Amino acid sequence: MNFSEATLALFAREVAKFPADQKQSAVMACLAIVQHEQGHVSQEAEEALAAYLGMPAIAVHEVTTFYNMYNQQPVGKYKLNVCTNLPCQLRHGEHALDHVCKRLGVKPYGTTEDGLFTVQPSECLGACADAPVMLVNDREMLSFMDDDKLDELIDTLRKEG
Repeated sequence: MNFSEATLALFAREVAKFPADQKQSAVMACLAIVQHEQGHVSQEAEEALAAYLGMPAIAVHEVTTFYNMYNQQPVGKYKLNVCTNLPCQLRHGEHALDHVCKRLGVKPYGTTEDGLFTVQPSECLGACADAPVMLVNDREMLSFMDDDKLDELIDTLRKEG
């Protein structure tokens, strides 16, 4: 895979923030650039980024798979991450995930046929006191997501869709 000149320029800007012998420190920023431009981070993109940064491809893959914010496959317009970590589990996090999946007719990690929604379980989102919580498109945190709030969210996003 070859990155565009524009992408390479963005990479260079991120790499320049670190000492020359530590350019691999820009891996997270560069992965975000790839995802922003392509919608997800493919294995080919991981390998090409590894070559660019001078690091093993497995090291890039480890970063991609560790964080929920990097999509390893195409996702819907709205990515809904529902926390299923223990504090949320104790306050119905698994129920919230099941409710969203049933409402949208998908399994966890699935995308609706219209490409509008992808639903994913998530590790801790850092808002345990507000459980169950979810994250929309890796940007907007929503708290106390009972069935009514989940239904309202889905209806609102579907109208905007």
